[in-house]
Amino acid sequence: MRFERHGLLALLLVVAVWGTTFPAMKLLSAQLDALQIIWARFAIALLVLAPLWRGLTAPERRWGLLLGALLFVAFWLQVEGLARTSSNRNAFVTGLNVLVVPLLAMTVLGRRYGLALWAACAMALAGMVLMFHEDEPWNLGDTLTLASTLFYALYILVLEECARRTAAAPLRATRLAAMQALVMFVAAGALLLARHGGMAGTWASIGDLPGPALAALIYLGVVASVVVVTLQAWGQQRVDAMRSAIIFGLEPVFAALTAWVLIGETLGASGLAGAALIVAALIVSQVQPARVPARQEVQPTSP
Repeated sequence: MRFERHGLLALLLVVAVWGTTFPAMKLLSAQLDALQIIWARFAIALLVLAPLWRGLTAPERRWGLLLGALLFVAFWLQVEGLARTSSNRNAFVTGLNVLVVPLLAMTVLGRRYGLALWAACAMALAGMVLMFHEDEPWNLGDTLTLASTLFYALYILVLEECARRTAAAPLRATRLAAMQALVMFVAAGALLLARHGGMAGTWASIGDLPGPALAALIYLGVVASVVVVTLQAWGQQRVDAMRSAIIFGLEPVFAALTAWVLIGETLGASGLAGAALIVAALIVSQVQPARVPARQEVQPTSP
């Protein structure tokens, strides 16, 4: 129980930092595109994590490669969406992964949950209608963000499976973070080369960043890409995906507060009501009876 509480506290800190990344990425998206932001922040992360490459084990490399690939797609879609919608909308759509996680678990893993999940889905849909009606209709940025949410839900479930399969010899969270940072850096760099034909434009854009944007980039690279990825891997070794999901449901609250303080984004009465419904949906989605496996559990094996 003590280790589980420590894991919950770690995930709560993860969510608090996540909330601050939305306005930071929104600030950077005015000067850099999504791939440039990912490449630059994980270049910084790689520099910080470089000493941890020594002694990386084969399971840490394999799991880190898979997790890094899922995380890259989720990040890319999220930042592309953020460039086309507000940070508040991006945060609340991202927060719906707390509903997507159990839906995927039902569809892919054969798990069964109560009616509360479907009630939560209806509440979340009503909240999104209220929230988006106040600003503008659903747009491409929201669609990209929703696609990002699907991949991040897969990431959460795979991270739980990683912890389950390696329970006898837990993988080191710092090494998993280092491997994921490498995948993010290489994937973003390869796509940048394909899109721009070189890195000169990216270096020039980074060099032209004003002070606040440069500070945001360093913050994303060190705190959001090193500390948070490590803490999430460590926390989810102690907390299952469903309990992690309810903690992650607090992300939009932190994001809305940060967006209001840092970049002046506010929600009106309709938006606040919609946001409240979404947060309530995230909580209701967790009020359900214990799941009944649809088939016999498979004993853990090595990845």
